[in-house]
Amino acid sequence: GSWRVTVLAEEPRRPYDRVALTSYFAGRTPDDLALGDPALWDDPLVTLVRGDAVTAVDRESRTVTAASGRTYAYDHLVLATGSSAWVPPLEGADLEGVFVYRTLDDVAALRGHVTRLAEQRPVRGVVLGGGLLGLEAAGALDALGARATVLQVDTHLMSAQVDLGGGEALRRL
Repeated sequence: GSWRVTVLAEEPRRPYDRVALTSYFAGRTPDDLALGDPALWDDPLVTLVRGDAVTAVDRESRTVTAASGRTYAYDHLVLATGSSAWVPPLEGADLEGVFVYRTLDDVAALRGHVTRLAEQRPVRGVVLGGGLLGLEAAGALDALGARATVLQVDTHLMSAQVDLGGGEALRRL
């Protein structure tokens, strides 16, 4: 009860379980994926600042500056930077119908796009990368009724997690 905690979040919602993103396609909502008891965010000692990413850290003055220009002082600083999706520098990577699979907004946009197309015709999708997220993206496309093709540049699927035999078993599935 003696610590004040401020969480600065780039995204416009409460922190959520990124590992469970694929469950969004099974009907879970952003609130279902939210981390922490909802009462945590009502605690007067906890402040959540949404949609305002940290842009600078001044270790000497022990402050962080957010995109809004607001400055926050700190005694202790934890950098939980998340991640960003790497998009290959390919012509057309910025066209409509090209998605990354990293945030709730990303998967919501993908679901909406596939759902709209499926009203008109069968949908096919190509997933670049046969790692864990790539296979989850392919599974999500499949769950939406789209036919998914996974392109993998490494020797086998999920090459960072399983050996060649395991990757071959995944390919057969």
